[in-house]
Amino acid sequence: MGLKEEPVVFECNGRRLVGIVHAAGSAATGVLVLVGGPQYRVGSHRQFLLLARHLAANDVPVMRFDYRGMGDSEGDIRPFEYVTADIRAAINAFFEASPSLSSVVLWGLCDAASAAAFYAYRDSRVAGLILLNPWVSTEAGEAKAYLRHYYLQRLFNKDLWKKLLAGQFQFKRSLTSLLQNVKKSHGTPGDSGQQEDALAEQEQLPLPDRMYLGLVRFQGWVNIIISGDDLTAAEFEDMVKGSKSWQKLLSAKGVAFFHLPEANHTFSKQIWRDQVAKQTYHWLIDGGAVKSVIQRKADG
Repeated sequence: MGLKEEPVVFECNGRRLVGIVHAAGSAATGVLVLVGGPQYRVGSHRQFLLLARHLAANDVPVMRFDYRGMGDSEGDIRPFEYVTADIRAAINAFFEASPSLSSVVLWGLCDAASAAAFYAYRDSRVAGLILLNPWVSTEAGEAKAYLRHYYLQRLFNKDLWKKLLAGQFQFKRSLTSLLQNVKKSHGTPGDSGQQEDALAEQEQLPLPDRMYLGLVRFQGWVNIIISGDDLTAAEFEDMVKGSKSWQKLLSAKGVAFFHLPEANHTFSKQIWRDQVAKQTYHWLIDGGAVKSVIQRKADG
């Protein structure tokens, strides 16, 4: 018999949102999958469905849903910084559909990871975060990532040297792009350590600072999954390496890292999707959010 999958329709500020609940036993901790920007339901992004089914088959309840303006949900599309109400409404619907739940883990890729970090500290029901290739992009940070990771790799690319020898390389356009990125890379994205007393909602703060503030306030467990072949992930890692505040935050007890050196941004190959699914499950069971819920109850 197949696993039970049920559609749910719930309201968020007068708009109807649509989700799917993958029911599984009577587990107390479930996973809410947050979607990133507009995307197809096939190809690499089908991993959300496959992940949900893998977890549900191992007795972990899962819910997937569309923000307002996404997929089958009503309303206007909105940036990832403005989905707080959507996430809260989805958690409410998840709890209603799965009465055994006492906590949830938010799972997000790219800007959905950032949205999860913005939200988590606001809701005591959130026990953990699983953040894949978090989006912390700034103009300066993106330029530095291109300089350090893209252009350096190009120097060792056989196709580049074949074009050079054949006279097919467009020097002017490439040089212009390189110089633009060098100029942008001298920007200052901000020092998160100086912003601890600022409100996370302050839109004038750079994205890395707002995300830092959200994670500093969050008391649950965090698992960060990083691809080795992805400029978004590279920009995140470069930002952490350049910030003592971020390094201190992510070296704290309760923060785990998992690297997939060959994986791309969306973990598009089956082997990478399977590794992400297995890591998600084992982190939940062996040292992540489930244990934090047990500890909270004991402390209470």
